[in-house]
Amino acid sequence: MNVWTKFFQPPKHIKEIEDPEVVKKKYKYWRIRIFYSMFIGYIFYYFTRKSFTFAMPTLIADLGFDKAQLGIIGSTLYFSYGISKFVSGVMSDQSNPRYFMAIGLMITGLTNILFGMSSSIVLFALWWGLNGWFQGWGWPPCARLLTHWYAKSERGTWWSVWSTSHNIGGALIPILTGFIIDYSGWRGAMYVPGILCIGMGLVLINRLRDTPQSLGLPSIEKYRHNAHYEQEIQASTETSQEEERELSTREILFTYVLTNQWLWFLAAASFFIYIVRMAVNDWSALFLIETKHYAAVKANFCVSLFEIGGLFGMLVAGWLSDKISKGNRGPMNVIFSLGLLFAILGMWFGRSYNQWWLDGTLLFVIGFFLYGPQMMIGLAAAELSHKKAAGTASGFTGWFAYFGATFAGYPLGKVTDVWGWKGFFIALLVCASIALVLFLPTWNATEKNIRSKA
Repeated sequence: MNVWTKFFQPPKHIKEIEDPEVVKKKYKYWRIRIFYSMFIGYIFYYFTRKSFTFAMPTLIADLGFDKAQLGIIGSTLYFSYGISKFVSGVMSDQSNPRYFMAIGLMITGLTNILFGMSSSIVLFALWWGLNGWFQGWGWPPCARLLTHWYAKSERGTWWSVWSTSHNIGGALIPILTGFIIDYSGWRGAMYVPGILCIGMGLVLINRLRDTPQSLGLPSIEKYRHNAHYEQEIQASTETSQEEERELSTREILFTYVLTNQWLWFLAAASFFIYIVRMAVNDWSALFLIETKHYAAVKANFCVSLFEIGGLFGMLVAGWLSDKISKGNRGPMNVIFSLGLLFAILGMWFGRSYNQWWLDGTLLFVIGFFLYGPQMMIGLAAAELSHKKAAGTASGFTGWFAYFGATFAGYPLGKVTDVWGWKGFFIALLVCASIALVLFLPTWNATEKNIRSKA
């Protein structure tokens, strides 16, 4: 047994508590504790992921780097982060999330501190690439915890609420770095988030735990007594045992992920959804400034409504998928993608109206319909795989997502240079249409299909 296995291996199941009142009390306590811990923990991951973004202007003034050099630094994070989301997913599914998430956060804090102590482009790229790799340790353990502590019938709501940690972290870090830069420059803007995240990592070690069974509690399916679990018990005792069995790397990859047709549909859809997301996020302010001559403040305000719409979209999509489609995520992905198509069309046809409130509303609607399926792709991937492969499955789709994000940069910029903003919007419509088509086969997809083929 190597050092990794000794330290990170999931704890063994212990004898199940028999008193139903004690079980109920402990389940309520641990569900709340684990949720707020991973929610706040992921907000802190954003502190060390986005610190460089908001320190860039003063870094340029201080060290004299040009935008191309800083672009190289930023690219190292996205490149390593995209690969890490998949690789770390495999590692996380065979690890204790208590330590996996916490140590990943502490190392991102350390890389931020080392970045702040450096002055050369080579060291910046090295530390930022390393930061990107350990940023990939944040998401997979959360997927594991969400699938083990929250039942399918309620998971969409819990997952969507957890997903708002992205928005909150993204909103807090510019405020934090803004204050710090005023007092201690860009280096301080790297040191403080780094120190905070090392401290938060220690908090996560104290607060987080692994599965309910590691605490003497029944599985969430057994605890909730939902219809799905009862049917499984009646059909076969072995099936429920199989759901709780830890899997080997080979089983995770070649039985439940790489040979899973639903994950390939979701991953491909994620690729195109992320092109649209990053394109709207990165280019819409410039579109408003160039075509409607808005001041930068007004254009940026409209773009902020895109993020706010996304926050509401995630919450509504998760809730509807629980209540209306009974835990099936496919229908909401299709419906929201269709709404996204019409919202993009509205943005294009509204280009001749110089009304900031109209543009802000349209960007809010685009965000609403875009972030819904973006959030539910990871959720659906976790549910359409094995319970013990949730981190790998969601990491697999995340890998495709960040690959798609790269196409929203230079390739889409080139399209806009050659064919203008009309070409830009046609590209967005094509991507949204392809995502819609890719979601259609997953309309009735369930985890039963996977188990029957495994």
